[in-house]
Amino acid sequence: MRPLLLMVALLSLAACTIVSGPTTDACNESGALLRDDFGGEQNCGWREYNQGGAVVEIADGTLNISTSQTGQIWWTNVGRDFSDVIVTVQARQTSGPNNNAYGVLCRYQDENNFYIFLISGDGYYAIGKYQAGEAQITYLTPNQEYVFSDLINQGVATNLLRVSCVGNELSLSVNGLPLATVTDNTFIGGDVGLGVSTLEPGTAVVQFDDLLVLAP
Repeated sequence: MRPLLLMVALLSLAACTIVSGPTTDACNESGALLRDDFGGEQNCGWREYNQGGAVVEIADGTLNISTSQTGQIWWTNVGRDFSDVIVTVQARQTSGPNNNAYGVLCRYQDENNFYIFLISGDGYYAIGKYQAGEAQITYLTPNQEYVFSDLINQGVATNLLRVSCVGNELSLSVNGLPLATVTDNTFIGGDVGLGVSTLEPGTAVVQFDDLLVLAP
């Protein structure tokens, strides 16, 4: 069993405020709810910050998250509100411990309430839920823990993540193949996001690219 990913020292910087934008939104053209290749041609609202040993920045065509704070999950959001979504994104671990966790948030209400879909550099995955009043993540995957899969590319490698939050079904696929589907009724809508954690000393660095959010 892998250690629990604790919910500690989460700052308001990790959340975005919804800001009014222009009538034409370059981030949701061509039928997408949200599309961002992080190339710099558009500003979709991702929060960039440097705080508490974590850095979130968009540079060189990717969104990069790094953290050296063991057991803490750091994330960024776009400050939008969705209901049912399918999210795909390329995630590449570039350095740091393989005992890490990185992935996608959906139905984000605030820093205490959201679903999270994680894989790790040593080949594990989990679907979890943060909920106000709970001191740590609640895993929804079997036996309430991380599960190993050889479908996940380990170490310094790229994985294509696909997350589905439709009705009460929450699904995670990697590199075109399904990993898990669970059910939960806690949250019915909210923001999407990207997050990274390290579960042992060292700085985990993950690059995200080609994010696409679609209605099912």
